[in-house]
Amino acid sequence: MAAKKWSAAARSKNKTKQKENMKKTNNIIAFTAAALFAAAPVIAHEGHEHGEKDELASGETKKITGEVIDMACYIDHNATGEKHADCAKKCITSGLPVGLKADDGKTYLLIGEHKPLNSELAQYAAKKITVEGKVTSRDGVNMIENAVIQK
Repeated sequence: MAAKKWSAAARSKNKTKQKENMKKTNNIIAFTAAALFAAAPVIAHEGHEHGEKDELASGETKKITGEVIDMACYIDHNATGEKHADCAKKCITSGLPVGLKADDGKTYLLIGEHKPLNSELAQYAAKKITVEGKVTSRDGVNMIENAVIQK
């Protein structure tokens, strides 16, 4: 039985088809990965029962006073105070995490009811305010949840 010889044109056409199929496969994989990544927060939150919190996260409602900080600059290079106010305001406005460097010596991440408070807190960057909310802590991270600015 003689081996079948392919012409150069047939080999080229076959390689082109393989490349097109590979591109289609790569596009499908990329699209699927992007869809899963976009859905991850919804999937992660699904089944999360708000009434079943462990002792660490149960928290109690408190009023806490301190300086509004952008957590990124604070953690990265200890940026606080009036000299950092403009930068903190920009960082908070752009969506970086916002926190409170409290008078009790702790630093708290501030969030609303499962939503950021950046738009409300940016104007208070580097200023002292009092917030009221549920104080929780996990793995060394402190948070004031459902934080409401006291006026």
